[in-house]
Amino acid sequence: MTARLNEAAVAYEVNTHHIPLDRVQLDDVVTVPLTPHLGPQADRTPVASLLHHAHQLLEAEGWCRNVMIDTDGSRCLLGAVRAAAAGNRSLEASAVDVLMDAIRRRFGDHVPSVPSFNDAWNGPRTPLRILDQAVALADARGC
Repeated sequence: MTARLNEAAVAYEVNTHHIPLDRVQLDDVVTVPLTPHLGPQADRTPVASLLHHAHQLLEAEGWCRNVMIDTDGSRCLLGAVRAAAAGNRSLEASAVDVLMDAIRRRFGDHVPSVPSFNDAWNGPRTPLRILDQAVALADARGC
């Protein structure tokens, strides 16, 4: 088997040697965010705006689990919502309710709280997606 693989490697080199290779300039490479989303919208509801701001905080400052805010400044879902609310406890409670509803719609009624949902993940991908879904849900509800 090793002899066949070596023979195939040599054949590949011989067959592709004549193909010219152009070097890629890194300046020519177009990059896009991994999770594209629309910028702020003027007609967003207050809860949707708060949840969108929480999403931006998590992207900018980082996501963490098992604590509300870690030593590096990363935040959990609830920590990001609380920071985005800037002390408005009523708006924060409404945002957490919508976020919890988005979580339960996707993952079921067995999820007891936002912190337990947050701490169940090893990375920010799913928590960020849920925040996006919660923004859309808040907009749809008009709250």
